[in-house]
This record gives sequence, C-alpha cells and structure tokens, in this order.
Amino acid sequence: MSAAAEVRPALMGHLKELRLPTVRQCYEETARRAERETLSYERYLLEVITRECEQRRKTRVERLLRESELPLEKSLPNFDVKRLPVKAQRQLRTLLEGDFLNRKENVLVFGRPGSGKSHLLTALAQELIVVRERRMHFTKCSLLMQDLLAAKRDLRLSREIKRLGPL
Repeated sequence: MSAAAEVRPALMGHLKELRLPTVRQCYEETARRAERETLSYERYLLEVITRECEQRRKTRVERLLRESELPLEKSLPNFDVKRLPVKAQRQLRTLLEGDFLNRKENVLVFGRPGSGKSHLLTALAQELIVVRERRMHFTKCSLLMQDLLAAKRDLRLSREIKRLGPL
C-alpha cells in the first residue's frame, strides 16, 4: 500500500471535520500537479486553500444574491450610465465603494417614473453584494408599508423594525 493510500482516509476525515469540501475535492489532483511541477509544500498548500476560499466566496455571493430578492436582470452592465447627469455618475462611483453602508446612511433617489431609479438602485445593490459581499434586501416601498402596517395591527411592529434593522 502506498503512503498516499495510507494517509487518505485520515486526511479525508480531517478535511470533512474542518468543513473543507473544496480542498477534499481537489487535493489529490493538485498534489499530482504539484509533484509534476515540483511545487513546494507551501505552494501546494496555497493552491488548495486558495481554491477553498474562492469557492466559499462564490457560494456566499450566490447566497447573498438569492436572499436579497433583487431582480437580477437589472444589473449595472444593463444600465446606461451615460443617461445620468455627470454629477450623478460621480455619485454612483462613490456609492459603489459602499462606505455609506458603514456609516448607516440612507440613499434617496428622485426622478420621473420610468427614469431608471429602481434599475440603478438594484444594480448598485448587486454590485455591492458581488464586489463587497454586503448583505442587501430588496422590496418595493408599497410592500414594505403593507408589512409594517400588518405588524402594527398584530402588535409586533417593534420586532419587525428590529428585523429590518442593520443586516
């Protein structure tokens, strides 16, 4: 029995216990490549841990997008930013940094119906989820008001407001 075959069951058990599914899935193939390319142990470890981190980030972003309930077709690549005034384009670049979230500041957007306000805000939220991995929740104002009025009627308004608080 080879040394790798002796170690494999214990290694798989530890990787499962540590909840490292991507490492568990790719370590053998990466080990063979590392052997062929004479990578150092550190380089091999970096490779498998990097894959684990990338997969976790991808899964987290997918979960955040799903939980946000954002209409995914309203994305920034689908929005014509050139339609915005120059000042609004600069403000959008600042908003994309996400610092307003850390300061817990509100963003208010005004404009005529059909001018792209919802599309722009949805695209902004998607970018903040994908790039900054920030948690968002999308709802229309009318639905939010209905939920708050129902919570008030059912004497659970404070719980609902707490639930809607900082995510």
